[in-house]
Amino acid sequence: MNVALRTTGLGVRYRRTWALRDCSLAVPSGRVAALVGPNGAGKTTLLHAIVGLLTPDAGTIDVAGQTAFMSQDKPLYDSFTVAETLTFGRRLNPTWDEDYAATRLDGLGIPPDRRVARLSGGQQAQIALTLALARRPGLLILDEPLANLDPLARHDVMRALMAAVAEAPEAAGRPLTVLLSSHVVADLRDTCDWLVVINDGRVQVSGDIDDLLAGHLVLTGPAELAGTPPAGSRVVEASRTGRRARLLVRGAPPLDPRWSARPADLEELVMAYLRSPGAAALPAPAGVRA
Repeated sequence: MNVALRTTGLGVRYRRTWALRDCSLAVPSGRVAALVGPNGAGKTTLLHAIVGLLTPDAGTIDVAGQTAFMSQDKPLYDSFTVAETLTFGRRLNPTWDEDYAATRLDGLGIPPDRRVARLSGGQQAQIALTLALARRPGLLILDEPLANLDPLARHDVMRALMAAVAEAPEAAGRPLTVLLSSHVVADLRDTCDWLVVINDGRVQVSGDIDDLLAGHLVLTGPAELAGTPPAGSRVVEASRTGRRARLLVRGAPPLDPRWSARPADLEELVMAYLRSPGAAALPAPAGVRA
């Protein structure tokens, strides 16, 4: 399996504080990867380092092919018309696909003579996404692209993103790969197939979402069992409510019949790792290579 992005021991420091420390991950080509973490976890720092807006103080970054970046504030020139915005994009990008950009915005019903300032937030997000996609990158980096959008606009942008990934031609023999940061797990469930959870500047968990969900269980049972998790499992999060214990574990199912077990859902998995910043990161998936 080819890798579109790999970071190894990545570190970024602001004065005496490390925003990223020993941050290592690998994202396979052709995936839509969700980057999830609380405020201050290092998400934006990581994305800025990947696209070259920050110089790391430690470690390495390897990216296969050209990268396009769409930031949270979606910087567009308010006084430009849509057509002028596309012209601006064409003149700055030698790999620009003019037909794709014009056809995509026409399909969205965005008038070419409309000034950017007069467009809705959702339309502006679609233009920013078009500018990124029309570069025909191998890796598309999106930093909170759904911020400040209403639910309908968020749905439209995510649906457009999925269509773009499915329809994008391969760049230099590699399919389009997306790394998307977001706080809203519900927006990622039907869109992303790879998960990266970051907290305190370190990767907590990274892998195929289906594999991660299959490998984690939510256990409930008598409180006295909390200190004796199933053999061969690792406790990610533990809590007690009265006489009942609840564990989220990675690994083997319980043999003790007093445990009740069910698969973890995506939000439970993400929240467990966010609440447990000391949890060890999962190893890189087998078969992933540069």
